[in-house]
Amino acid sequence: MVRNNLRNIAIIAHVDHGKTTLVDEMLKQGGVFRDNQVTEDRVMDNNALERERGITILAKNTAIHYKDVKINVIDTPGHADFGGEVERILKMVNGVILLVDAAEGPMPQTRFVLQRALELNHKVIVVVNKIDRADARIDEVMDEVLELLFDLDATDEQLESPTLFCSGRAGTASISPYEQGTDLQPLFETILSHIPAPEGDPDDELQMLVSSIDYNEYVGRIGIGRIERGTIKQGQEVYVTNYHSGAAPKKSKIVSLYQIDGLNRVPVQTASMGDIVCFSGAEDITIGDTITSLNCPEPLQFVKVGEPTMEMTFSVNDSPFAGREGKFVTSRQLRERLFKELLKDVSLRVSEGDTTDCFNVAGRGEMHLSILIETMRREGFELCCSTPRVLFKDIDGVKCEPFELVSADVPSDYVGTVVEELSRRKGELLEMNPNGNGTRMRIQYSIPARCLIGYRSMFMSATRGEGILNSIFEGYKPYKGDIQIRFTGSLVASEDGETTSYGCYNSQERGNLFVSPGMNIYEGMVVGINPKAEDIAINPCKRKQLTAIRSAGADEKLILTPPIIMSLEEAIEFINEDELIEVTPLSIRVRKRILNKELRMKAESKAKKAALANN
Repeated sequence: MVRNNLRNIAIIAHVDHGKTTLVDEMLKQGGVFRDNQVTEDRVMDNNALERERGITILAKNTAIHYKDVKINVIDTPGHADFGGEVERILKMVNGVILLVDAAEGPMPQTRFVLQRALELNHKVIVVVNKIDRADARIDEVMDEVLELLFDLDATDEQLESPTLFCSGRAGTASISPYEQGTDLQPLFETILSHIPAPEGDPDDELQMLVSSIDYNEYVGRIGIGRIERGTIKQGQEVYVTNYHSGAAPKKSKIVSLYQIDGLNRVPVQTASMGDIVCFSGAEDITIGDTITSLNCPEPLQFVKVGEPTMEMTFSVNDSPFAGREGKFVTSRQLRERLFKELLKDVSLRVSEGDTTDCFNVAGRGEMHLSILIETMRREGFELCCSTPRVLFKDIDGVKCEPFELVSADVPSDYVGTVVEELSRRKGELLEMNPNGNGTRMRIQYSIPARCLIGYRSMFMSATRGEGILNSIFEGYKPYKGDIQIRFTGSLVASEDGETTSYGCYNSQERGNLFVSPGMNIYEGMVVGINPKAEDIAINPCKRKQLTAIRSAGADEKLILTPPIIMSLEEAIEFINEDELIEVTPLSIRVRKRILNKELRMKAESKAKKAALANN
């Protein structure tokens, strides 16, 4: 049976190529909103972090009705660190819309998501978006997409994929590159004609792969997936099986059943082959499980999700300020929260640390981990985080490390600075091509992932904020050797107290400060950057001695330099091996692992002696 009244598609693209904006217009023109309804931009990005950063972090489901056909649309993340979301979502659809920016063209993540779609033999609709940009280069981008399809060994049918030209913001689509169109009707028509309808037998035994997990405090875990065959009913008893674990099928019951319509989950009694449904009742359901009938417990193979490449240690906050700002401060609460995150994020790994108060958390990159930390601090957690470290592998007896494919779009005036720094960081130049009208260059590098740590903020400074830097996991290659990445030291507070204008004025001669007068600090807290590669103990709490003797500089005006306010990502890039980030709901502080100066110096001396003995 073919369900001609249903289509399942995913929108895939590189970050910031306009996926969520296009879905907004599809929802409006698909009749989800009233004509006079006030809606926010990027309505699918309903997470506060997504709205602030302008990126999609979690894949979202929606449904649009067009000509009596229900179109299930899944908006996927574009950032490489959330590739795990894209990989599993592609199992729920029969085709994809590949979105490509009319100015930037195919980027690293475009290659990644397209490769995954082609491996699953999905039908592809190519959409060149943002054709109304002043710097759009539509003809060149079309050629680049075709080259990319050739590189990825696309079939003849995939090479002949239809191409549309859209402006997501204006809500228009056209089959001609030289016409903007008036609405998205050409896109809807192409979806109906090119994306295959689900095929299967609704009367066969039930089989459904769980591709995503949601959580609700009232009903617990909610499984989300597409029914491959058969029909599912509310109240039905089912088996939960898993292809990879080999565990015996476990009996469960479908307590509630929902389908997605527009932006809402609508309760239904039954759903059949091809439908994307949400259900609750299976307590321990997880991504990759298969829901089957009791008569035929056949599990489905789950797509292999990429392994983590970077790890950080999360530990209990043990600073003198611990417990002042957060609600959740114990190791038990930290453990529960981290393992709860594993239920939704298949790209994350959590393991016990060296002590009962710390946990090793591995993810796909700096942003992947920083989003988790930021989410936790907003929930009221206090924790300490270590510097990120890459995960090495032993392949055929050779020590290998993860490499990133870096694409930098740089104004021509700053190319030399960028190339020099990436080459110093053991990067290998792959391509360098003029972009646009010759005022910018597109540079591609293969570089060890650890050598990119701390580079993004440096890149933005080097290009005066005009550069665009993107990277994606390339694979494991032989270890490139040691490299010094940070050339600055830290200014470390030598005592507890409240900073003063006098103390900050005298301290700022040593470097750039993170603190201003009137702030509480503690011994061992990093309060600034030393331009030289060594740590210096300073005292910004120092007060001016009040004596009866008038000095020559007694009435001098104290001019203070504004302090550096670091974001979480900047703090992650900044810290050294012997430093931690103290994260609380209200503050982000950098501190030494060992707060006391004498104990810290003894530990450094012991480490140096051990290193000499090993050599």
